[in-house]
This record gives sequence, C-alpha cells and structure tokens, in this order.
Amino acid sequence: MRAADPKLSRFNPLPRILFHDDFDYGVQGWCELIGNHNGDLDTVRPVLSDTRPPQISTCSFFDIGTHGPLSGNYALKLATRAKPGHMALAIKRATFQKPGLVQLETYFTIKSEAWIGAREGKHDGNIDPSVSDFGEFCIGNDVCDREFGRRYHCALRYVNADADGNLQRRWFYKTSVQTTTKMEVSGSPAVSDYHVAHPNDWAPVPNGEHNLCYNEVPTKINWHYLRYQFDTEAGRNVELQVNDKIMDLRDVPVPRFPHGYWGLERLLNFSIDVRTHRPVRNFLFLNTCLVSVDW
Repeated sequence: MRAADPKLSRFNPLPRILFHDDFDYGVQGWCELIGNHNGDLDTVRPVLSDTRPPQISTCSFFDIGTHGPLSGNYALKLATRAKPGHMALAIKRATFQKPGLVQLETYFTIKSEAWIGAREGKHDGNIDPSVSDFGEFCIGNDVCDREFGRRYHCALRYVNADADGNLQRRWFYKTSVQTTTKMEVSGSPAVSDYHVAHPNDWAPVPNGEHNLCYNEVPTKINWHYLRYQFDTEAGRNVELQVNDKIMDLRDVPVPRFPHGYWGLERLLNFSIDVRTHRPVRNFLFLNTCLVSVDW
C-alpha cells in the first residue's frame, strides 16, 4: 500500500509511522523554540529569545517569483535574521510509548539570501559567492526516558562555511551537553551556541565530508533526502543518510546531563535549525517530514 502512494513511497519508514507532515495544511506542530521563563519574556535567555517561528512558504525569489517545493504547494521555511550568529529553530514535541528506534526522514534544501545587484569579484558563471554565505544547519532531538532519568540531546550539524566564509562542507556531532535554563539559573555561564557549552564543543563525524548540491545560484533549489535514526533504548545515534551518503553513528558519543529533570517522562522532541555566520539571511526549507518507529 505504501509503494502505491506517491506521498509515502519516497520514504523508507520503520514499521509504524508516527506522523507525516507535508506542510500543505500548515506548520503541523513545528513551532518556534523559546526558552523557559516565569511569565516575563524579558527573563528568556538571549540565546533562545529570538529563534524565529517557522513559516509556510512557496519558496519565492526575486528573479523568478514562485519556485515551489518538491511536491504540493508549500514547504516549511526557517529563516534567520541577517545577523552573524543568529539561529532559527523549529521544534515538534511528542512523547514515546516505549523505547526503541526512531527515524526522521525529510526532503530539505538550504540557501542563503540572494543578492540583488552585482557583487564584487569576477563571476565565472558557475561558482557563485553566495555559497559562502550559508553557514550551517542542525538536526537533533531532546529525549528523557523517565522523570529524573536519563536525558540527552543528540545533535548533528552540517557546516557549509565557517565565519570567515571558508567552505567546510562536512558533518559534526556535539561533545558537551546543552546548557539549560536550569543550569544557567544555577550558575553555569551563558552560551552563544544553543547546542553546546562552548562554541568549539563539536567534533567531525567519521566519514562526514559531504558536498551537497548547490546548483550555482541562490535562487535555484534542489531537494535532498535525509534519514536520521536514533535509539531511545540505548540512548545513542544510529545512522544518518543524506542522499546516497550513509554515516554510521553508533560509536558517536552522546553527552548526557549529570542530573535529572522533573516532568519530562517519555520526552521525545525533534528539532531542526539553521544558523548564519554573516550578515545575510540563511534559509532551510522542509518539503515533507515523516517520523517512524519500531514499536
């Protein structure tokens, strides 16, 4: 039955589909992440005070108008501000019925904002300087197996270019826990990178070099397939596939919080974000997203 449905046959789900979002009917539960507060929004930590809400988009550009997504009418768009270090993050919140494998699949694309008017330097007709304007994007989760139990965030970051505009084009994993509001209230230093305690707390994913198709100019978008699998029983990453590239993540360590959290029984959150390093807006589009489990 799945093979006969064009909306599902493009995916390779585990036995049970938890949700399938095509964004033609709205954001479908993907929302802006805001930090914990006491009712006064001025108490939200700066790193989470402006992560921008996801939007429904027809993928429009100044030169051609509406580009459109891979299928349907709309995609989910995350857009940063034109501010170095700014991040836009969307989160979808759920819980799980039993521990086991969880798999997120999506068709996505990334772009920096197109310049209007000629840029400095010679244009060779193939390599556009806008490729260095796109910083990075990240896919991750927030899992807690029981109240005051094991809690961790897996996070995998694709770095296209660094802050100096040098192309990196490879995957990284985080090496420290995310500083939470509870930790900061208890005296931990404020952070500039939402995912880690220090901006350098990232390590290369083995075999993580990866050249994503850019297609020359920032107003051409090509969609990529991504499949990310993790195990909530073992508390680890399992595998990441992007197009034909498959990375085994079983030996990639996952930092765990040394203390427990109240009220997070069976927590299962999914997150995806985009961050710019330059004063240029960066975009991440999701055409569709499907999450499946083996339970």
